[in-house]
Amino acid sequence: MNRQTAYSAIYLTMAVLGAVIPVIFFANFFLVEGIDIIVFAQAIFANGAAGGFAADLFISSFVFWIYMFSRENGPKPWLFIGLNLLIGLSLALPAYLWVSHKS
Repeated sequence: MNRQTAYSAIYLTMAVLGAVIPVIFFANFFLVEGIDIIVFAQAIFANGAAGGFAADLFISSFVFWIYMFSRENGPKPWLFIGLNLLIGLSLALPAYLWVSHKS
């Protein structure tokens, strides 16, 4: 296996994990709390630690969006922005890198 193929496999594996693991946590939350966006938003900032992680994630996501739009030859960013908003950066970033690596 050459280096390109190895990186591609790592990106794909991380994208799958980055989709499955957050969905498990989100599903558990919504099963317990119901689908209540206000409660979800409050839980994101429940304490300083959670708020710090959330702020870090929001800033990192925004930087990722800027990066995608700044690339002239990269994949179209809209799919990855959707993945970022629906599941998270843990899926969107490795998926973007996987698609970029394949082209």
